[in-house]
Amino acid sequence: MAPLIALVAGTVLARIAGLVGVDPLDAWPPALRVGLALMFVLTGFAHFAEPRRSGLIAMVPPRLPRPGLLVTVTGVLELAGAAALLVPATARWAAAALGLLMIAMFPANVSAARRRLTLAGQPVTPLVPRTALQVLFVAAAAVISFGP
Repeated sequence: MAPLIALVAGTVLARIAGLVGVDPLDAWPPALRVGLALMFVLTGFAHFAEPRRSGLIAMVPPRLPRPGLLVTVTGVLELAGAAALLVPATARWAAAALGLLMIAMFPANVSAARRRLTLAGQPVTPLVPRTALQVLFVAAAAVISFGP
């Protein structure tokens, strides 16, 4: 739920900043870039901070090798993508890459839900709501990548 809150709150606050005079944020697409970047900063840092890191490592499907390395690499990619979202020249490509990354990581969410894992002491989001959230997040990336 925290990533959704970060996306929505970051987008709304950025849009409000645009309305009160921050010209680069005076439209919904750049505000959405800020919200998505905030979401990926939040999720990216979770790849490195305990107890979230251990939970993310446990989420990696058992058939994949080196889960710790996979979590580290995806965390770095999320943080780099968040930074690239904030640069207008790279935002479209970053959004497309992050969308593909979310699709590539989704099997870990499916695996975790099926195995009824916990993440930082909380049960992982059940599969149906998690899928709906994933569709929303990928759609936000698509709007940035293919939008105006």
